[in-house]
Amino acid sequence: MIQAEYTSFEDIDRDLKVLKLQRQIDEEKVKLAVQNTKKELYPTNIIGGVAPLLQKIAISLVAKKILNKLS
Repeated sequence: MIQAEYTSFEDIDRDLKVLKLQRQIDEEKVKLAVQNTKKELYPTNIIGGVAPLLQKIAISLVAKKILNKLS
């Protein structure tokens, strides 16, 4: 961070307010990231992500059995 030279207390106060707002924004970003991670790790979402893969495996197994019976 570049050090600034201050000529008045108003300049210091202004920069402190900006830094405080930046910190609050960063805190909110972290809160949102935690909420999104919780949603993604929720069991129904995990199962929902695995379901298409399981469906493809099941279809291929059924297709193999049908082809084996036809042969």
